[in-house]
Amino acid sequence: MIALVDCNNFYVSCERVFQPSLEGKPVGILSNNDGCIIARSEEIKKLGVAMGTPYFKIPDLIKQHNIKILSSNYALYGDMSRRVMQVLGRFTPTMEVYSIDECFLDLSGFSQDLTTYSNTIAKTVKQGTGIPVSIGIAPTKTLAKLANKLAKKGIAGNGSVLVWNTLAEPDKLLATLPVKELWGISSGLGKRLNRIRIDNVLALKQANIQLIRKQFGVVLERMVRELNEIPCIPLEMIAPKRKQILTSRSFGTRLSTLPELRAAVSVFATRSAEKLRSQNLCTQTLCVFIHTSPFALDKPSYNNAITISLDQPTQDTGLLIRTALAGLERIYRPGYEYQRAGILLPDLMPNGMQQLSLFQDDSNDNPKSERLMTVLDAINHAHGRHSIRYASQGLSARWQMRQQLKSPAYTTRWECLPIVTIN
Repeated sequence: MIALVDCNNFYVSCERVFQPSLEGKPVGILSNNDGCIIARSEEIKKLGVAMGTPYFKIPDLIKQHNIKILSSNYALYGDMSRRVMQVLGRFTPTMEVYSIDECFLDLSGFSQDLTTYSNTIAKTVKQGTGIPVSIGIAPTKTLAKLANKLAKKGIAGNGSVLVWNTLAEPDKLLATLPVKELWGISSGLGKRLNRIRIDNVLALKQANIQLIRKQFGVVLERMVRELNEIPCIPLEMIAPKRKQILTSRSFGTRLSTLPELRAAVSVFATRSAEKLRSQNLCTQTLCVFIHTSPFALDKPSYNNAITISLDQPTQDTGLLIRTALAGLERIYRPGYEYQRAGILLPDLMPNGMQQLSLFQDDSNDNPKSERLMTVLDAINHAHGRHSIRYASQGLSARWQMRQQLKSPAYTTRWECLPIVTIN
């Protein structure tokens, strides 16, 4: 039996932990640069605010219903996620952290009543972190995901917990659910299934396995088997190595000069190198891209990218910055207002396993570089990111994201710790 624990309205719940006055009120969380709504409380959903609604389009609705709008606070959300996962780790030796707000727990062989046990899990997470969760339990990951969704809708009547095997008529329930309700079914795939008269989850469960494999591939075949309680998707207790790394941001202010873009690209290359070293990876290819805003119809438009192959795979920040800036100078064109830039590392491999050149006798082509990166990471980890930086990163913050409504970093900065006064 596998449990999927999902934090309810996670970003909103994190804000409510430190701002209890937001409980019961409509709350929306904005995307990068305060662009559009990416997280919603149940109250704001009932007002008809859809996911992805542009912030600038709903000022009257915000005023009319006293909606609280906040910028994304990723430092807070990441730390609260870590705390939730630590609490969940007390309840099973085997778990898979699936996303920032979701985790699979292996409850196979547990002798306790799973509904009672899961209610204890939910209560403990709420008490220890302040985050409410819903839990779906089933013999497979696909059914656990579906059970979790049904638990949030109150199907079980056991609070926020639903154990699949306790349903009296599961097939009857599956017949009422469109296939797009399933984990991993996109709208395009849903339409393809509808064309062969598979328009609900029960129809997919009862579909011919050979036909599904032939027309849709092995991934959907596994899903059909999982709907029939045959486990095909194992828990991943160790996160797989990344196949690529993307570091990109939209700018808070549109940039037009090359020095400003150089500073932003240098920061992105630095962050990409940090990600490489944190997973003991290196890259032999770097892609740098820039583009103007697709919504600025009254401005000239320009998008470009360049991919550069390195002589040897590396995780050295300085080399990646030099390579990225060389590429930027080749694609930059004056006269445009750039909204976004980024670095993509598409060709990753484990560090120490790269192919050597004829002129190397050691897998480490630059021991001094490796020692420098180790010291650099240690200092920045101890004293805060960018405590030591490359000069090309500059000191200007014009290109950084616009986050005018961001709450304090309550759990990761000493000066932001909440103060409690007792009279």
